[in-house]
Amino acid sequence: MHKFIKKIKNNEEKPYVIKNFLNSNEIREFIDLYQKLPIEVNNQRQKIVKKKWSTKLFPDLQKIYIEKLKSAIGEFSMDNPKDKMGNESLGLFQESFKPVSLHVDTGFDFDKVIYKQTLLPLSDKGETVIFKNRFYGCSTTFSINERELAAEGYNKRSSEHIELYNKKPFDKIMHEKYLQHEEIENLRGLEIDMIYKWKLGEILIFDRTSLHCSSSNLNRKKIGFTTSTKLNEIN
Repeated sequence: MHKFIKKIKNNEEKPYVIKNFLNSNEIREFIDLYQKLPIEVNNQRQKIVKKKWSTKLFPDLQKIYIEKLKSAIGEFSMDNPKDKMGNESLGLFQESFKPVSLHVDTGFDFDKVIYKQTLLPLSDKGETVIFKNRFYGCSTTFSINERELAAEGYNKRSSEHIELYNKKPFDKIMHEKYLQHEEIENLRGLEIDMIYKWKLGEILIFDRTSLHCSSSNLNRKKIGFTTSTKLNEIN
């Protein structure tokens, strides 16, 4: 459980989208940046390619991004894993060929005041589902599937979410429409807060404590850039 949970909760709010966060030239620069970055992870099981944006690369675009993000969420510090060379990173590019499963990106350091997470679409195809349910443990992928629970990855694997919420059966219509890649029993007790349909130039902002996953409506690859942030705990 996070040490500064009261402050974390005080900064929580509903997910929201900022339109026209990037202009057309900046979108092209981000896509060009993605093409030039080295591959960090090529997970064949999950069908996902990951690249980290080192703070040493593309400093002008880095400055633009940080300034725009500060105008959207206020003062913050980046809180992203280092790249494979040990450099600090501004976030993670993910090229997905299948839906990402239910998880939360709360990190592993309980002494941090985790803050906002962002998603910057670099393709117009994609949907992200944000749930009202929150989690205050470490970064976790949630599943009731034994094979998934035994899989290795960056996140902890757990089914503890089933005991945390009210166990109310998940809406069958919403499952059929958006979440067929998830076992419906794995969604018991969850309630959807937002279904974000990706659009170039926009940015989705939501709390790092929010459970989320991809929609099952993915008929071709999608590319997005995600950033995790934190606050100074003494403020």
